[in-house]
Amino acid sequence: MAPKETKTKYSILLPTYNERRNLPIITWLLNKTFTEQKLDWELIIVDDGSPDGTQEVAKQLQKAYTPQRIQLRARAGKLGLGTAYVHGLQFATGNYVIIMDADFSHHPKFIADMIRVQKTKDYDIVTGTRYASNGGVYGWDLKRKLVSRGANLFADTVLRPGVSDLTGSFRLYKKEVLQKVIQSTESKGYTFQMEMMVRAKAMGFSVAEVPITFVDRLYGESKLGGDEIVEYAKGVLNLWLKV
Repeated sequence: MAPKETKTKYSILLPTYNERRNLPIITWLLNKTFTEQKLDWELIIVDDGSPDGTQEVAKQLQKAYTPQRIQLRARAGKLGLGTAYVHGLQFATGNYVIIMDADFSHHPKFIADMIRVQKTKDYDIVTGTRYASNGGVYGWDLKRKLVSRGANLFADTVLRPGVSDLTGSFRLYKKEVLQKVIQSTESKGYTFQMEMMVRAKAMGFSVAEVPITFVDRLYGESKLGGDEIVEYAKGVLNLWLKV
């Protein structure tokens, strides 16, 4: 008897904090993308105690799309991006996991490209890049573009992971790969995405890149400030000593 083929399913981990206005639109776009691709999917919303009613909106979306499609896995307060992924991952029923932001800086339309590229060589990870081919950033002033580009060049020079966008947070992982990488990752803040990629490369996992267009958030406040930049630089050097 031939082995039973595993049905492909994609779990999207979406950490949220005050994303009430963005959540319905991003959910609609995810549904559109996966329906067009004829793929099974689920959305896992990890909300960190948003005071703006994000969780009430998530519950309405569960009614509209079913609780099988939309999971709400709330937490008591703001506990950091890294722990949000760890928390959400334990509820993921898919064999692939997509991590992205809820604020439209990552458009779901790029997921189709990520899935297509992943299948070409059975890549362990596909990461969206703003800094290769026809990727780009919109809505940032020159200073912020230079900080982000500089941060990536700095990390690339020190760590040499061979990935053009280390700080990006729009990625597709094989679930078991994400579980292994996340277990070995120590940082919890802004350096979390970078450390995950550096450790994944050090562990020998295969990584492909897909150009994405990054658009600055539509609603709400950006979370990157001077303190994060200092933390990032420290994180890069700390990783360089360890990995």
